[in-house]
Amino acid sequence: MKALIFDIDDYTQYRMLQFRHVKKKKRPYKSPARERQAGDTRRRIVEATRQLLQSEGYAGMTIEAIAQRAEVSAQSVYGIFKSKTGILTELLDQSTFGADYEELVRQALSASDPDTRLRFAARIARQIHDAQSATFDLLRGARVVAPELAKLEQQRECLRYERQERMIISLREAGRLRPGLDHGTARDIFWTLTGRDVYRMLVREREWPSQKYQDWLADTLVFSLLTPGRPTAPRHALPR
Repeated sequence: MKALIFDIDDYTQYRMLQFRHVKKKKRPYKSPARERQAGDTRRRIVEATRQLLQSEGYAGMTIEAIAQRAEVSAQSVYGIFKSKTGILTELLDQSTFGADYEELVRQALSASDPDTRLRFAARIARQIHDAQSATFDLLRGARVVAPELAKLEQQRECLRYERQERMIISLREAGRLRPGLDHGTARDIFWTLTGRDVYRMLVREREWPSQKYQDWLADTLVFSLLTPGRPTAPRHALPR
């Protein structure tokens, strides 16, 4: 057994020998001006894509046409987004997960009352679906092929499911999850109720106003996820 055990000095020398052979990695140089330029290029490409979808449709939204309208090289478009699907994903992200979304999420997670957090979540869901509906309408009107749309919608749903876990964790840590409701089930209920299908059926098909959908969703989330019998935050106290 002794032959298999390093003493402290042996181990120290062993680690020093290892570190001698490890090359120091160069720290990447970050230029604020270069980062601003890169961000501006991304925005120009996405805006050029939006304009081409509106005027030429999906068939006319070629990488070459995007590059020409955005005044960049086609190689730059490929280098940044890899494909047309990558550009469409960015188009959805910019219309959905912008500064307003991040601010609502920040307010929701900073609220001390779980009831208030869930009511903020209802407003976030409304904002996401309102924004995505307009963008998906643009994509369908531009005759984006069905497999591409299905892929984009699946990606958005996966992203939404991942981002929502923070809310369930905060409710669990506050001790407010409904008795008998485990973490996974609560997360699934939250994801389902705030999903696009519910929004589509109520707002698009049954023609509910978005505010009515938001109010119903807030009440339903509170009833479905929180321990009953606690005082709830007044609806008028939340921003609309």
